[in-house]
Amino acid sequence: MPLLLLVAGSAGIAGLARRTPVPAPLLLVTAGLGVAFIPGVPDYTLDPHVVLPLLLPPLLHTAALDSSYLDLRANVRPVALLSVGYVLFATLAVGYAAYLLVPDLPLTAALVLGAVVAPPDAVAATAIARRLGLPHRITTILQGESLVNDATAITAYKVALAAAVGASATWGAGLKEFAVASLGGIGIGVVLMVPLHWLRCRLRESTLLENTLSLLIPFTAYAAAEQVGASGVLAVVVVGLYLGHRSWQVDFETRLQEEAVWKMVSFVLESAVFALIGLQLPVVLRGLGKFSTTQALGYAAVVFAVVVLARFLWVFPATYLPRLLSARIRTREPDTTWRAPVIVGWAGMRGVVSLAIAFSIPATVQAGGPFPARNLVLFLTFTTVIATLVVQGLTLPPLIRALRLPGRDAQAETLAEAQAQNEASRAAEARLDTLLKDERNALPGPLADRLRTVLERRRNAVWERLGAVNEVTGESADDTYRRLAREMIDAERRVFVELRDARRIDDEMMRTLLRRLDLEEAAAYREGAS
Repeated sequence: MPLLLLVAGSAGIAGLARRTPVPAPLLLVTAGLGVAFIPGVPDYTLDPHVVLPLLLPPLLHTAALDSSYLDLRANVRPVALLSVGYVLFATLAVGYAAYLLVPDLPLTAALVLGAVVAPPDAVAATAIARRLGLPHRITTILQGESLVNDATAITAYKVALAAAVGASATWGAGLKEFAVASLGGIGIGVVLMVPLHWLRCRLRESTLLENTLSLLIPFTAYAAAEQVGASGVLAVVVVGLYLGHRSWQVDFETRLQEEAVWKMVSFVLESAVFALIGLQLPVVLRGLGKFSTTQALGYAAVVFAVVVLARFLWVFPATYLPRLLSARIRTREPDTTWRAPVIVGWAGMRGVVSLAIAFSIPATVQAGGPFPARNLVLFLTFTTVIATLVVQGLTLPPLIRALRLPGRDAQAETLAEAQAQNEASRAAEARLDTLLKDERNALPGPLADRLRTVLERRRNAVWERLGAVNEVTGESADDTYRRLAREMIDAERRVFVELRDARRIDDEMMRTLLRRLDLEEAAAYREGAS
């Protein structure tokens, strides 16, 4: 029952957040903090054995499916510098700062803290970027960073943890583990992606089976990689990018259902995990031990400041040094200004992955003693996550508006869409002419004209969005067309229901007829959403 209430409550709050200017992750964390202190509310402790293998794969898979392989390949340098270089830099910067700050904290334990808080969670940042219409390249870089940085952080954490608990760990062993994890994860993903896609394409007769396979894919890729000591995160990302890039080869019904299923899964999981962050506070506070709340809050303020500063110290050189060293980069990226790295630098909010990694820190070391300042590490992780969500999450939208970055050119995008649709429609019309010459494809004149009318309608729809609007309703001709089409579909739907109620058709026939209308309405809605 508590779990059901958690999911239902978090989903409701996330839905409410869409009606407010406050980012959903921030509202969910705040609600979790408030609920945590209500008498009778049970303690919720993030179990890393659940969060990492059960929650992380589907969230990464969804993000990878929605990402563009071509855009990521075009921006591989900034994405790699952030997802690998910055995470390692933040691990060292935060770790060394904590080592100097906290008395008697071993450097190895401090580096564990650094690795834990190093990876930003770009869910909130990318949502804000899309909502405010940031340039496409910035959104791509933030999204690409979030796909890979978890793998870097988890690997760095494993190396630092081995040294902290007393296992044999050297720089050479650490580099070897990092190479095995990264190259192995990519290799597992490459091995799995083609047969998984082939299997999906061969299950065309069973949409339900295809979507069941789709739900199993991220867990399969993650488990296969982790089983051999490779990065499950990278395996999931590689498979997801490939399947998303090849999704056009899958049956249309599967694509429609799959998109709806993964949107629901992503919405529920993201809502629940951010609410869980807030619910952790009582557990974390009780574990502070010898550190007073005042001391811990002072340490937390310094760690938060180092986290923020380290990102800027990395982002600006990573943006401008390659341009200084390479004329090719200067030619390819002539419009880079100081405002873009400011946005990327401030969009470093942390999330549930940091907390999940922190809770996986063992209570004892190999010699049998307690892990040094484990409870303080948990507290500092928690406060860093909360502080970045509150401070950066609330200020990122006004910062974006204040900097006045050039947003997406909606008219240019619509024009490009119209030109692409025009070329595709002409190709379809030429194909139709060829097919109708074959006697096996003979059609009555009205039906052939209907096919041509559909093509003409599709070709004109995008151009009409660039045209004038109705002075009375404020709609374009295309908007009016969609609205009238939906009104007609609603009228048909009511008649089918009335015929079923009058027992003139049965429920099975009504569902068949309604499904056809649903597909037509979905097509009309998608045209409107585009």
